[in-house]
Amino acid sequence: MASSLRDRAVDLVGLLTTPILPADYVDLFDPLRAGAELRGRIVEVRPETRDAVTLVIRPGRGWAGHTPGQYVRIGLDVDGVRQWRAYSLTGPADRADGCITITVKAIPDGRVSTHVVRRARAGMLVHLDQACGDFTLPDPRPAKVLFVTAGSGITPVMGMLRGALDDLEDVVLVHSAPGPADVIFAGELRQLAARGRIRLVERHTDTDGMLDADALAALVPDLAERETWACGPAGMLDALEARWAGLGIDARLHTERFRPALLAVGDGGTITFTTTEQEVDADGATSLLDAGEAAGVLMPSGCRMGICFGCVAPLRDGAVRDLRTGELTTASPGDGVLVQTCVSAAAGPCQIDL
Repeated sequence: MASSLRDRAVDLVGLLTTPILPADYVDLFDPLRAGAELRGRIVEVRPETRDAVTLVIRPGRGWAGHTPGQYVRIGLDVDGVRQWRAYSLTGPADRADGCITITVKAIPDGRVSTHVVRRARAGMLVHLDQACGDFTLPDPRPAKVLFVTAGSGITPVMGMLRGALDDLEDVVLVHSAPGPADVIFAGELRQLAARGRIRLVERHTDTDGMLDADALAALVPDLAERETWACGPAGMLDALEARWAGLGIDARLHTERFRPALLAVGDGGTITFTTTEQEVDADGATSLLDAGEAAGVLMPSGCRMGICFGCVAPLRDGAVRDLRTGELTTASPGDGVLVQTCVSAAAGPCQIDL
């Protein structure tokens, strides 16, 4: 009876306050409460380099935790539009204060990353998904480990080092950045090296050139004996995968890409976004997502690598090509075909229901 009366009271309040619901008022006072939409509050913004910052975030009570090396999708409003991006978790899973950290590097034309680096402030709320990803250390830990990173590729590896270094006996980290001042987490990494916890090899591309597989083999002669985790630009990862496969040790190489490996390029075509009636001419290497955003179409997105399915949209008519595999997907009106806009490109004229 008490529960029924409480439910009726809530319904009555809802009628009186429509379109604002009672839960909306509660969100104003306790947005991180259990049962609420998962969010987090930024409690600290910590500069790392001239174009990278670490956000310390207190997640809501629905946060299920993470394994170092995983990533989390965060949503925030940029110019009035909710944008979602995926960032690696850079802290251990058992911080005493219960907070999580992500580290964001501003990239050219990066709407969200630039917004975070320039405008994020303590007290701001962000939307969260649960942690995802399998770029993690196994249990039991390997005896000998090699990490190969470049630029912001250090971020998932930093999570592993902070969360599991005490369990690792022999660690080599080869990290590439334009110059010494561009190394994210430079002070902490160099301290670990000075204390003998890791062997750190810094490569500065402005003076040393790009890191390639041959250079890596010279820097780490015993790499074939090491379980390896690599994260960085696609070209570097492609070269490492080819070298490890050639040595017959590809099972020992684990890679994390911030962008999907794009293998197939077609002829492109005219993309029609049916909701806004906008038409965009795009080449065969430009994803539907990028083409739509460039034209100002409101496009749902998430990881932008074909993993999270946050960008799925109906293909009403026409054909698109999967940029990872070259596979064609076609649809006619009424077929109900869904495509991932972040890894699909026009393969002739096509209509997307957005």
